[in-house]
Amino acid sequence: MQKENEKGHSWGLIPLIVFIGIFLGSGIVTQDFTFMPLNVAAIIGVIVALMMKPKEKWTHKVEVFAQKAGHPNIVLMMLIFILAGAFSKTAEAMGGVSSIVNLGLSLIPQNFLIVGIFLICMFISISMGTSVGTVAAIAPVGFGISEATDIPAALAMATVVGGAMFGDNLSMISDTTIAAVRTQHTKMSDKFKVNFRIVLPGAIVTLVILWWLTYNSHIDQTHEYDFEFIKVIPYLFVLILAIIGVNVILVLLGGIALSGIIGMLYQDFKLAGFLKAASEGIVAMEDIAMIALLIGGMIGLVEYYGGITWLLNFVENRIRSRRGAEFGIAGLVSVADISTANNTISIIMTGPLAKDIAKEYDIDPRKSASILDIFGSAFQGFIPYSPQLIAAAGVAGISPVMLLPYSIYPVMLALCGVISIIFGWPKLKR
Repeated sequence: MQKENEKGHSWGLIPLIVFIGIFLGSGIVTQDFTFMPLNVAAIIGVIVALMMKPKEKWTHKVEVFAQKAGHPNIVLMMLIFILAGAFSKTAEAMGGVSSIVNLGLSLIPQNFLIVGIFLICMFISISMGTSVGTVAAIAPVGFGISEATDIPAALAMATVVGGAMFGDNLSMISDTTIAAVRTQHTKMSDKFKVNFRIVLPGAIVTLVILWWLTYNSHIDQTHEYDFEFIKVIPYLFVLILAIIGVNVILVLLGGIALSGIIGMLYQDFKLAGFLKAASEGIVAMEDIAMIALLIGGMIGLVEYYGGITWLLNFVENRIRSRRGAEFGIAGLVSVADISTANNTISIIMTGPLAKDIAKEYDIDPRKSASILDIFGSAFQGFIPYSPQLIAAAGVAGISPVMLLPYSIYPVMLALCGVISIIFGWPKLKR
């Protein structure tokens, strides 16, 4: 029995297949990906998961769901969501969003607006170490720019996600980097150097493609883009704290407080208005936070039934060479991320097994750590139920699926990873 459990069970994936199938299938059939709400699809997946293994006690399965849904990473993600919502609304209520958008429209050449957003997100994310926090902070700005121009909202939101994934993949304080480095027993700085050399071409190509897609973007040149610089300060404050390396929770709390102070000083709202704006922001993110909780609990049951273990073993059993081993590590973390929609958890899950594979096939730990982080981050950027895409799409009021055709950098990130494996790049000295 123990041997069988170690192999896992393919039927354990049924809840995940049902969830993805209902969400994507209904969109394909109706040609409207907003037809099936993501929270309803997630609840259906959870119900299917709880109905499986009828001989098992119902209360025990509910406990497994609750424990996995309450994983520290899930709870932290939910907290970031609601704080980010409060920051977004309070900053908007005191005129911050319009000021920073108009500042950008005034200073950045119109052919480089989206390129500028991508660079800003890269910078903030690599400083903050969190893609979710970056998306939550910058998505309102990207959406504001899309409304002020003829740039599609889906392109603007996908660009925010792409820039956020660049930083999440490389940041020294990112959970994914820490997990990859620790599981592969290498150094942060060494992994960064290898990882950066692999992904830099993808970032450059992305910048060129974004410019090409938007160089004809139209802005009404007769319009005066007025802004008050003091109302841009909360965003600069968030950026500076991120650069210093302050925890994202403290960054968002500081941004909320500063937005409230500026708003009340300039009489954009009184205390009651500030509290109402913060509450509206929290409520706006409640649905996203609940989806994260439901998916976390559902994936926990999939793992409990042996579905994740089966997937990992399926990939591992097809490795035959060093190049195959590197593709195997990439496949392991990709499958885990597609299954869990959390790149940190996927790296933690697959890291020990990846270390064993790397040792057996003489793969440099700097390379194996980079592969883990690259493919975990890449798939996180273009699965429609990832927190990053859900958060970005939620700001724009569109379906996460609409972002997929514009998810340029995540695709480039994966492509760079594949090329590095095929050509053995970069060449590393022991």
